[in-house]
Amino acid sequence: MKIERVTMADAAELLAIYEPYVRDTAITFEYEVPTLDEFRNRIIAISAKYPYLKVVDKGEILGYAYANTFKDRKAYDWAVETTVYVKLGKQRMGIGRKLYETLEQSLRQMGILNMNACIAVPVQDDEYLTNASYHFHLSMGFTLVGRFHQVGYKFNTWYDMIWMEKILGEHKIYPQEVQFGKWMVVE
Repeated sequence: MKIERVTMADAAELLAIYEPYVRDTAITFEYEVPTLDEFRNRIIAISAKYPYLKVVDKGEILGYAYANTFKDRKAYDWAVETTVYVKLGKQRMGIGRKLYETLEQSLRQMGILNMNACIAVPVQDDEYLTNASYHFHLSMGFTLVGRFHQVGYKFNTWYDMIWMEKILGEHKIYPQEVQFGKWMVVE
């Protein structure tokens, strides 16, 4: 498995990974699968500032991860929201871990200090959502910082949302400026 930057040529394959999560799960609260153009525009906007990574094995993309703006104010520059999706049927093979480890290293290189994850969680496990993402993030060193109750509605069910964070560096009085758009794949 190899970690690489996502390119525009990857959009259709990444969208194919994301589509069943929208259609068949409550992992994302998105109801409609984005169009290919919409998905391409998301890649362009995100990768202009932040790492957008893919795992490739024998020419096949098995998953992707990216960081994005946490909040759109200068004071939040040192914090990002992270996302990871692994192709269905390829989970628990270390793909998500490899993506997040590489994403973390790339973010550190930029000067990012906080990784934040917004995660849908069930009030009780069902066919659309489990606590697997919560446990994955715990295993990656994230801690739970908040829970919002019954804030997402999908498949005729109310779901909770949690926020988790991982601190990447020291929060100094005069932090270095974040180097937006200047990152490398650091494995």
